[in-house]
Amino acid sequence: MSGGRALDVLDAGMLTTVQDAGRPGLAHLGVPRSGWLDAGSARLANRLVGNPDLDGPDGGPGEALLECLGGGLALRTRTALTVALTGAPVDLRVDSRPVAYAEPVTVAAGATIALGRPTSGVRSYLAVAGGVRVPTVLGSRSTDTLSGIGPAPLAAGDELPVGPAPGPPAALDTPGRVGTSAPTATTTMLRVGPGPRADWFVDGLDALLGGAPYTVAGEADRIGVRLEGPCLARSVTAELPSEGLVLGAVQVPADGQPLVFLRDHPTTGGYPVVAVVHRDDLDRVAQLRPGDAVRFRRG
Repeated sequence: MSGGRALDVLDAGMLTTVQDAGRPGLAHLGVPRSGWLDAGSARLANRLVGNPDLDGPDGGPGEALLECLGGGLALRTRTALTVALTGAPVDLRVDSRPVAYAEPVTVAAGATIALGRPTSGVRSYLAVAGGVRVPTVLGSRSTDTLSGIGPAPLAAGDELPVGPAPGPPAALDTPGRVGTSAPTATTTMLRVGPGPRADWFVDGLDALLGGAPYTVAGEADRIGVRLEGPCLARSVTAELPSEGLVLGAVQVPADGQPLVFLRDHPTTGGYPVVAVVHRDDLDRVAQLRPGDAVRFRRG
């Protein structure tokens, strides 16, 4: 540990993982991309505590932080640290006192940091000045829930080393949607372009764009989000050999119900991909809850 700077995990909540920008460029080796799902919120949290942004001189995957699904995370500081919370809004408390959301907060040594349950969205991001310095695997500290690469999901009793304190945060930041990509409208709109097998479906990409909205099913995790709604009929019924998958791919299994792949997606798949979600809209997908409504449009 760096000068005793560390966090002790008291309660890991539903699912909390360590994430940075992930492991892009290794799909040819069968290694998923992984990394934070809501990139906008995660990068904002890092900037708020003064950690170098990905576009800074250091480059690389950025400082690792904590991605918390469903709240419930509780930590104790060993030294004074600066933290910031973004993503799905939750009640953030230090020693039972409420503190600011989407702002840097200085926490004394021995204090307890606790996250409540999200009021919208599902994933919150807690950054600490200096970053979470668990060991790197293939150039990243990210937890990959599909392959098991990287650190295991947090558990009570874990110790999280924290790096040296960086310089102060930028004097002015632009949080945009107040650090969260959690959907607020009745229906979330997602921009898509045609996938490599759009012509395997009746009406091609248009089959995904018209009709009733889709609903997020209960099967939604870091690998992907399954949707329920209008069935996408195939015009080509031949078997498809496994081929490469990209982040945001909208794959259609045999039941005709689309599945949007996120950062822990497999690198290959044997079902046709009708569309690919625009990279900038994937933050919204990361914050969808079961039962949320989704529509697609060209973009």
